[in-house]
Amino acid sequence: QVQLIESGGGSGRAGGSRRPSCAASGGTVSRMAMGWFRQAPGQERELVGDVWWGGGSGGSTIAGSVKGRFTNARDNPRNSVYLQMNNLKAEDTAMYYCAADTSDHPFSERIRGQFDYWGQGTQVTVSS
Repeated sequence: QVQLIESGGGSGRAGGSRRPSCAASGGTVSRMAMGWFRQAPGQERELVGDVWWGGGSGGSTIAGSVKGRFTNARDNPRNSVYLQMNNLKAEDTAMYYCAADTSDHPFSERIRGQFDYWGQGTQVTVSS
């Protein structure tokens, strides 16, 4: 059983930065696909970033809506993943969720939310 705990959300001004992180227990982030999703009130959940193991030939992707501003990566020594959010915009305001996949779902399924474990979420609020 993998447990995920997000932290590092909060409030900030447009143009600023935040760095939510997600600590995992019960699993090794370097051997799982890890995703960051966000959901704003009244909107659908969106995959923001995804890193995968791929048997050692892994990679990462970031949503086009945040490309150039957000990056996601693993912090293997801390068994965590983080989402570096720069040049924040008001439309980035949302609850951000970390998710882990231990079942090797393909990306086409992960982008639709096919992950095995979810964190409780951390709120990011950006004021303009």
